[in-house]
Amino acid sequence: MAKTTAKRVGILTAGGDSPGLNAAIRGFGKTAIGHHGMELIGFRDGVTGLVENRYVELDGKALSGILTIGGTILGTSRDKVHRYAVDGGEPQDMVPTVVENYQALGLDALIMLGGGGTAKNAMRLVDAGLNVIHLPKTIDNDIAETDTTFGFATATEIATEAVDRVHSTAHSHHRIILTEIMGHNAGWLTLAAGIAGGADIILIPEIPYTIESVADTIRRRTARGSSFSVVAVAEGARDVEDTADYQAAQLLVKSAKTPESRRAARKHLAHVEDAQREHTFKLARELEAATGLETRVTILGYVQRGGTPCAADRLLATRLGAAAANLVSRGEFGVMVAARGDDAVPVPLADVAGKVKLVPPDHAWVEAARQVGTGLGD
Repeated sequence: MAKTTAKRVGILTAGGDSPGLNAAIRGFGKTAIGHHGMELIGFRDGVTGLVENRYVELDGKALSGILTIGGTILGTSRDKVHRYAVDGGEPQDMVPTVVENYQALGLDALIMLGGGGTAKNAMRLVDAGLNVIHLPKTIDNDIAETDTTFGFATATEIATEAVDRVHSTAHSHHRIILTEIMGHNAGWLTLAAGIAGGADIILIPEIPYTIESVADTIRRRTARGSSFSVVAVAEGARDVEDTADYQAAQLLVKSAKTPESRRAARKHLAHVEDAQREHTFKLARELEAATGLETRVTILGYVQRGGTPCAADRLLATRLGAAAANLVSRGEFGVMVAARGDDAVPVPLADVAGKVKLVPPDHAWVEAARQVGTGLGD
């Protein structure tokens, strides 16, 4: 690819907030400005700012002191460039507007920090002819083609501490305590925190569970003299029956051929998701009935995404951000900067957008959990 000298670059953060976003902004900005002599602007509130042309100039002073701050100094949103609601009306394709704004601002590149949805937005802008680089952010660690994502390590620390702390209450009161951890479709966070926190049972979306299997694990613990159990549950974990219903609803959406059938299928999928939303409380009731042990639920929620990023996330975000600035300098676009061991590797966005990295049932973490006696509910 031909080299180009990018003089003016835009950056934004999109999707859910995550520890390490500010560290990545800083890593990119300091390298771009201080090492390559670029100008940098930050779009406010993700794709919203990109569409509405709301931005702020970023310089060394603006980037100073943000390494340890959680969230994002730029703000974020979950808007889509191709389905953007204008004044509360029907969603519109705003890609042409984004292209106009990009050109009017004299941008040579756009850096988009975010998860899977952001990767798809980035790909749409690449297809429209813009120079885009994506940086992988999510506490779920479910982005394809990268070893890890910034935000994951901090969220793992937070969730692990929560699992650690409920042990004392579970032990003192002879209870089953279910700790619900984030993760709609991918169980990386729950699996990591469950193993690190010593959970007795770990339930993740990739491995459907049965009540009888979970209850049997608890009964066997009781027979060995353990009067309590700690269960780490992903918010997207489902039993075998609910998994079948959910997969059938997803299949309806994928197989729908007309706009009317797609709307009906999506409505049905939303109904199924709503019906399964409080599955952890349902599981608690069922386990209490099956085991005779008092059962309680702790939901961690957004606390997992907030606060100061840990050292590992600061390091990862800094090196991926710096690598992205170097790619801009070399004129390499249409890529995501992936973490591969200690390296930062450009991966074609086409290999990333629309794909999800799930936990393989035979993954080394799963095997390690089984070998130390942790129940997986199957």
